[in-house]
Amino acid sequence: MATDERILKAVYAAVDDLNAQLPKGVQVDKSLDAPLYGTAGKLESLDFVTLIMEVEEKVNAEFGTDITIADDNLLSKEKSPFSTLRTLIEYLHELLNKEAAA
Repeated sequence: MATDERILKAVYAAVDDLNAQLPKGVQVDKSLDAPLYGTAGKLESLDFVTLIMEVEEKVNAEFGTDITIADDNLLSKEKSPFSTLRTLIEYLHELLNKEAAA
């Protein structure tokens, strides 16, 4: 399975886990353009943190890595990797490539 498909599978599994804990109406759509955080996002801060932790757990299990999604470098990024599921997946791809190269 291609890396992108594996990342998508892990992220969607994390979304499923989070959605099971959230009330209807604030659940995250399983769509690449689903807004996560910011003005268009539906998630409260705590729910957002839970999602990021779930994604880290799923991605690390899928790839046998120990990546951390939220780090100090995020604040310096022009475009937030947490805007949509697509930007999160792109960011994960970048992190996994760095991990593989290390």
